[in-house]
Amino acid sequence: MVDGVTESGAEAAGLFPHSVGERLHAARLAGGLDLGDIATKTRVPMRHLEAIERSDYASLPSITYALGFARQYARAVGLNEIDVARDLRAELGRAPLEANESAPYEPVDPTRVPSRLLAWTAAGIAVVLLIGYFVWKSMAFGDASAPGPEPAPPPVVATAPATPQPQVAAPSTGQVVLTATAPVWLRIYDKNDKVLFEKEMAAGETWPVPGDADTPMIRTGRPDALKVAVGGSAVAPLGPPEKTIRDVVLTAAALAARPPVVDTAVPTTPTPLNAAAAQPN
Repeated sequence: MVDGVTESGAEAAGLFPHSVGERLHAARLAGGLDLGDIATKTRVPMRHLEAIERSDYASLPSITYALGFARQYARAVGLNEIDVARDLRAELGRAPLEANESAPYEPVDPTRVPSRLLAWTAAGIAVVLLIGYFVWKSMAFGDASAPGPEPAPPPVVATAPATPQPQVAAPSTGQVVLTATAPVWLRIYDKNDKVLFEKEMAAGETWPVPGDADTPMIRTGRPDALKVAVGGSAVAPLGPPEKTIRDVVLTAAALAARPPVVDTAVPTTPTPLNAAAAQPN
């Protein structure tokens, strides 16, 4: 069974795909991809990709989202996205965009257009009101152009440069905890490729790595959206932003061996220059 579909059913869907969802599903299987690969490439949540393959478009936010997600899915598996979008609109019973969503033309009613005399009269009234406002403002507040006293210059302050302070290295033992700072899809598996955890985590959601897992490893397309801690201490990021990582070991010993996180936000105390000059040598 592949992704909840029997091999015979997948073969039939690949040979005789009817709906857009079946065609996308067949193309994905033909390319040897799983839904996690498509989610990483398109940034579309897996629940929406699953709904498209099931032709369950009612669970998507709108028809516009359905069309956009299907086009991204088609690009990811090498199908023509324009043909997929056209076929999906036909499948949903919607007319082409040009015939269904263009604005109708309505002739202008001449009786509703103001006359030229009325337009000039309105413009003249507006000018008179504007002039009256400026005259009233100048009489009420006086001459605002007269120069006032110059403000005293602010004191010159010298600050000591911030020195990056490395954090204490994370312990080599302790509970490993993953925390999502933004929506992020990830898969955790052991050295035998057994999936321990796979989903799209929401921002703020945490997941503790089981301590008895046999060499747990991670795969994700957004390592920058994950905070990793060992025994409550932060460790270095798992990889560069927006770059897929895989086979990164999530044991406490492996994470502690990575470079420590450097905290550059060191507070400094400003010192007035005149105070420094007043100190005895």
